[in-house]
Amino acid sequence: MRNFAASVTGMTLALGALSLTVAPTATAATSCPSGTVCIRETNGTILDKNIFRSYGPHNLSNVTGVRVVVNNQTGGAAFQLCLGYNGTNCGDENRDTGEYPPHDMTPINSLYLVR
Repeated sequence: MRNFAASVTGMTLALGALSLTVAPTATAATSCPSGTVCIRETNGTILDKNIFRSYGPHNLSNVTGVRVVVNNQTGGAAFQLCLGYNGTNCGDENRDTGEYPPHDMTPINSLYLVR
């Protein structure tokens, strides 16, 4: 009986240690490259298609729901969120760098990068 109790105790300790090693961990959000504007996915990642490097309009595809836009452009460059495709019907210029508050991107169809 003593061997059985020792085996159960050993298994309990082993399983407890195993659960510590497979516990999920929080991941940091993907960084936005310097000189770009990025749109984060809801899980914090940034898809290559949502990294914008050149000035002018950029049509969006399947960017819906609440997202965070990151302005990591240099030299005071701005971005605008636009209701229409090809940079039409745009909102204000956003020149501050860093992450902007979450925004519902569902009605947004393009992003315009401004010098």
